[in-house]
Order: sequence, then C-alpha cells, then structure tokens
Amino acid sequence: MIQSTHSDFAFGLDDDTLHEECGVFGILGHPDAATLTALGLHALQHRGQEAAGIVSFDGKRFHQERHMGLVGDHYTNPATLARLPGSMSIGHTRYSTTGEVAMRNVQPLFAELEEGGIAIAHNGNFTNGLTLRRQIIATGAICQSTSDTEVVLHLIARSRHSSTSDRFIDAIRQMEGGYSMLAMTRTKLIAARDPIGIRPLVMGELDGKPIFCSETCALDIIGAKFIRDVENGEVIICEIQPDGSITVDARKPSKTQPERLCLFEYVYFARPDSIVGGRNVYTTRKNMGSNLAKEAPVEGDVVVPVPDGGTPAALGYAQQSGIPFEYGIIRNHYVGRTFIEPTQQIRAFGVKLKHSANRAMIEGKRVVLVDDSIVRGTTSLKIVQMIREAGAKEVHLRVASPMIFYPDFYGIDTPDADKLLANQYADVAAMAKYIGVDSLAFLSINGLYRAVGGEDRNAARPQFTDHYFTGDYPTRLLDKNGEAMGNKLSMLASNG
Repeated sequence: MIQSTHSDFAFGLDDDTLHEECGVFGILGHPDAATLTALGLHALQHRGQEAAGIVSFDGKRFHQERHMGLVGDHYTNPATLARLPGSMSIGHTRYSTTGEVAMRNVQPLFAELEEGGIAIAHNGNFTNGLTLRRQIIATGAICQSTSDTEVVLHLIARSRHSSTSDRFIDAIRQMEGGYSMLAMTRTKLIAARDPIGIRPLVMGELDGKPIFCSETCALDIIGAKFIRDVENGEVIICEIQPDGSITVDARKPSKTQPERLCLFEYVYFARPDSIVGGRNVYTTRKNMGSNLAKEAPVEGDVVVPVPDGGTPAALGYAQQSGIPFEYGIIRNHYVGRTFIEPTQQIRAFGVKLKHSANRAMIEGKRVVLVDDSIVRGTTSLKIVQMIREAGAKEVHLRVASPMIFYPDFYGIDTPDADKLLANQYADVAAMAKYIGVDSLAFLSINGLYRAVGGEDRNAARPQFTDHYFTGDYPTRLLDKNGEAMGNKLSMLASNG
C-alpha cells in the first residue's frame, strides 16, 4: 500500500487507527440529484476525509466536481452544486489505500467509451488490481491515475459485449477482492457488490427514485426509505426509459457464495446509527462491551471510553459489570489540519490535540478504559499516560475486539504485520507493560462473533470476513502473492 500524506499523519494523530477507503452514493431520476448526493456524502464523511467528488448528467452532458478535502469544504457552496445539473449523479468520499493522494485519483473516475460516457466510484480494494493493470499496460493501455478503479474502466472499454451493462458485468467478473461499486451512464445507475459481500452497499428510495449508498445513515440524512441490502455478488441495473419511468434489473452474474461481511464495519468503520447487514451497529458495539465484561472482569471505580469509537462498548461494559460509566476523556472535534506547522515540539502534544482528560472523573479512581481496537498501540500509550497524569489510581485497558495480527487487502489501510502491536510482543503482559496499564485484555473472536451474529465462529465456514484477527483471507491475494501488492508504481507527482 502507498503511504498517505494526509496532514493529520504529520501530527501523529491518525497513524494508529485503521482507515476505510471510501464511501459511495448514487441517485437516479431526481431533480435535486447533486444536492442529495452531497448530503449523502456528508453522512458518509467518516469513511474518507481526503477527497470527495460528484459526477452528474443532465440529459446531454456529464458534469464533474472533484476536490481535495472534506465534503463540507466544497459542496455546501451553492455555486459548486449549480455546476452539477441533472437528475442523476454519483459521488464518492475517499481515503486512499491504493494510489497516491492526488486530484487525478479522486473519484468518480470518468471515461468516454464507444457507448458513451461512464462514471465509476468504488469502495474497497481489488486484490488483483495491480496484476491486471500491468497486463493492460503491456498491451498498450495508457493509465492516467494510480487508482485501481481505472482498471475497471479499461476492462469495460475492452469488453466485446454490446450493452454497457453487460460490459460492466464482464469487467467486474475479472476483478477479485472486496468492493462495492457504482457506475453511471447516460441512462443507467448500476450498483455492484463483490461475490462474498466484504464491503457493504444498500439500496434505498426517495420519491420513488432509486438510491445506492455505503450505509443507511446516508439514506437517513435525506429522508429516504431503506429498501434492502444489495446482495453479495449482485448487480442491480436501474435505467431511465424514454417515457421517464425507471426499470430495475437485478442480476447475479457470479457464482453464489456465502456472504462474509467485514467484521470491522461493526467494530469501527460504520456509523453507530447505521444498519449494516440487518444489524444496528450501535447495538452490536454495546454487545461487544458486554461480552468483554463477561470475559475480562476487573475491579474498578469507573468505566471510561476512548471517544468516540469506544463509547458504545464502554456503555455495554459498564451495564454488564455494574461499574459506573463516565466521560473521563473529552474529545476535541475541531482539530485543524494545517493550523500550525507540524514541528517536533507540536508532535509531542500528540493525543492531547484530540483528547483531554476529565480530571474530576479520573483522579484517585481505578479506571477501566475501553477502546474499540488497538493497531500499533502508540495512541493507547499516550492516552494511558494522560489518564495517569490526571491522577488515576489504576488503569485497566479493555479492548472490544480481538488482537490484530494480519494486514488487510480489501480496502482497510493497515500497517505491515511487523508494525502491529500484537506481533511486537510475546504476550499480553508484555503489551500491557509497553502501554503502561495495570492490566490489558482483548475480546475473544467468539465473543465478537456472538456480539454481531449471535453465535460462535464456524471455523469450517466463517460467517464474516475476519482475516485481520485470524489470518483466514476469504479470497486469493493475487497481487500480494505475486509481490505486486504494496509496490509503488511509477508515478507523476501532482500538486492537486
């Protein structure tokens, strides 16, 4: 994977968290398509903060707005939305895991094909994207971006099928990995999800017009109705007919496999108010905390969440254990990205730019600190130090997910295996000593499965994608095994 240059990394604020690649939103046949897409992307901002883009079609021409930064930095401007006319649009908010941070990689990507223009946006990662890229370049293709999404455009262009829908299906049949994808032509909005459903995608409706998006929270913000999840391996083609009606054609072009949704959607990525795979995310996170309290009880005076991710799990832990819940850490939601030069002295402030100890809730107490996950452990170390400086008598860290041992190749930006905390120390006691806590415990894999799906993990046929905990990758890793995954491409430097 190519290291991000997002400015928060310079501050050392976000290099110890996992990052999702992106969120997608699309709507067909609505007069306020671009505005609704911008609102949907705003609800999906947590899935990517580096860049956002929208493409619309007004019946004659495609229109595109792509910008670095947050959705609210650009798409609240009426002049920007006025440049996106039409009754159909797709949008994307991005955090890069493949391709450098540059304007040419901001999605949706657009291309003129034999059948007309097409715009594509996707969430996830192709595990054979670099392999296919090398093959198409070897046959004379010219790639303008370093995003693996562009490979799909080339495969669509090369397909010998007559219709755009069939070309799209032909292209994604050649892709492997975890993805949710939207494509827009002059008359169609096409939605697709990978064969085992690693990345989420939902279908909704507003005023009778179809919508597709990464999470239900994007439907809620515009008052749209949730229809159903797009099934794993399904392609749904919505098309505007000459009389203005919209037809919906759902296909299953790939071989049916059991769904294995990514567990980290529940642990960390999805918004707590979203419904993912038919399950309320907030409830599953409370269940994680409750199960953690059963598995790893400890005597304490107060349960304190690491905000915001650890809050629902901390509530579950407190309710199960009977230990009072308190906001012992206050999060500053308004940390600027470039308000000050990231000198070494400023980096030393570290976590305090985002989190402050609430001394009144901590001083003299045995604190049970609850977080959703630990990646490198560097942030945990700083937070524990801050809690101790605020006068905590004891600090016991409880983590509402299992230890992370393995990197991800399906759209989560994870460090190399040797940089993960779980691989740097011989046992939990050694990790606890490094972090500086009196005790440390992680939720078991079965405890997580029960919190989300209500039953233990089926080792013969796992119900979810969980390779970061278990090493059980659900697909081939063609780029990785071919030593292409993570290798930098020859890239043109871009200033925007």
